[in-house]
Order: sequence, then C-alpha cells, then structure tokens
Amino acid sequence: MNFILEAFKQAFYLILHLDKELLDIIILSLKVSGTALAIATVMGVPAGTVLGLKNFPGRNFIITLLNTLMGLPPVVLGLLLYLLLSRSGPLGFLRLLYTPTAMVIAQTILAFPIVAALTHSALVKIDPSVKLAAKALGATSFQITMTMIKEAKYGIMAGVCAALGRVMAEVGAILIVGGNIAGYTRVITTTIALETDKGNFELAMALGIILLTISFLINIVLFSVQKKGATGTIQWL
Repeated sequence: MNFILEAFKQAFYLILHLDKELLDIIILSLKVSGTALAIATVMGVPAGTVLGLKNFPGRNFIITLLNTLMGLPPVVLGLLLYLLLSRSGPLGFLRLLYTPTAMVIAQTILAFPIVAALTHSALVKIDPSVKLAAKALGATSFQITMTMIKEAKYGIMAGVCAALGRVMAEVGAILIVGGNIAGYTRVITTTIALETDKGNFELAMALGIILLTISFLINIVLFSVQKKGATGTIQWL
C-alpha cells in the first residue's frame, strides 16, 4: 500500500514540477502515438468501409487476416521491422532504424487492423433497410456510403479508441526499432521499462499513472465527440 501511495506522490511531484526531460518524453509519446493513430484512422476507415459495403474476391480472406493481425505480438512486429530497416536489410538505405519515424511505422501497423476490422464490423451490423431507403430516395453511391458511415459512427469511434489504447500502451516494437535513446526516441512506456530494469519501481509506477491519466483525458475528448453528435449533451453518470 505504501508503495502505491509513494508512486502517486511521485507522479504528482513530476506533474507539478514539469520536469523538462519528462515533458519532452510526454510530448514525444503524444506525437508518435497521435501520428500513428491518425494515419491508421485515415487508412483504416476507408479500408473497413470497402470491406463492409462491397463484395469482391478475397474479401473474406482479408477480413480474416485483419482479425488475425489485431492480435499481432508487438515484439514479433518489432523484430520484422528491425530486419527490414537495419543496415543490411532491404530498407536499410532509408536510415529509419532508431528514429521516431520507425516508431510511428510500428504503431501504425499495430493500429491499422483494429480500426479497419472494427469499422467493417460496425458497418455490417447496420440494418439493410437504411441502405434501401437511401437508394429509394435517389441517393448516389457516395451519399449512400456516407449515410452508412454516419450510422456506424459509434462503432467506428470505438475502433479508434481501441487503437488508441493499443498504441499508447505499446512498448515491445518501439523499443526494438526506436532504441529508447534519451532525448530522441525515449517515450513513456520505454522509460517505464528502463526504470523497472533499474529498480526504480516508484518512478516506473508514477510514469504509469501519468500515462493512464493522459489516455483517460484523450478518451474523454473522444467520448465527448461521440456523444455530442447523438444528443447534443454529455452525460457522464
């Protein structure tokens, strides 16, 4: 119990004193995870929409593949990217290994299947009468697609929130391709791993509390956007 209380005290101390090194780590964490989530959303929602609304050869295989990749072990992904981006790898000439860009690539690959698969799942659950009604009213294919996306927006938003949780908590892949370099590629999760290895459990727990707080605040914003479209008001209890 004292251990947990000490971790909370240290977390509040770090937040209140706004240590520059900690601030840089938090900003880099948000940049990497935010960029990866944005790219995964921009790519994943259209991909999930096509899978949810169109029938074509190989569709079921792609859906199964996406569902499988939702459980892709980060360490395996990190190893594959390392082999591709290392100097002797086929993409070594890009010199991306141990850079924030490599970390964004890793997190995007982890987030994309979640957004795409949950977007597809949300769209196939919509009542077919919605599509038929839109057609009967003379809507174009684009208008029908936008109507279906609007009907499925809560499921799509749930997918984005799930992807956010995946990238914010990720440590295995970005540790391998980022290297945990102080002031350059060190983010909150890799710092927690480092401090745990050093035996600084209170500091590691404090950083975990900060990470959870940031994730909670971001989810509040996403939830607010989600609910605002439905009722115009937000009810928390």
